Amino acid sequence: MMEQAELQEASGDGAVQTPLQVVLRLEGAAIMVLSLLLYHQLQASWWLFALLFLVPDLSFLGYLANARIGALAYNCAHSLVGPVSLAVLSQWTGNHELMPFAVIWTAHVGFDRMLGYGLKYGRGFGYTHLGRIGPAARV
Repeated sequence: MMEQAELQEASGDGAVQTPLQVVLRLEGAAIMVLSLLLYHQLQASWWLFALLFLVPDLSFLGYLANARIGALAYNCAHSLVGPVSLAVLSQWTGNHELMPFAVIWTAHVGFDRMLGYGLKYGRGFGYTHLGRIGPAARV
């Protein structure tokens, strides 16, 4: 039989439940703060940072096709795989001009996770691995 704490953490919709949601949001905040510190160390333009910070949110356009494509586009733009790969490519090739883009992207991912915008399920934008958001949370 499951303990009470295990029951609170289990979810039929695939979302993490409290208190793990808090830990994952703090993890997102840590990623964002570390990204800001790294960006400062790069001495890159803060105008560039401001200009590009919300670019990953263009992935929302995938929802114009349908929820499954929208979730795929959103998850590709909001996973750490992309920015970490870009950072590795920057270091491996010696093309250090790519590094600010990787760090901005990472900061965005951390910011979204801190706010509770998790990776999406194909059921709709409001169904995330961090729990339901928006109108889906009221269902």
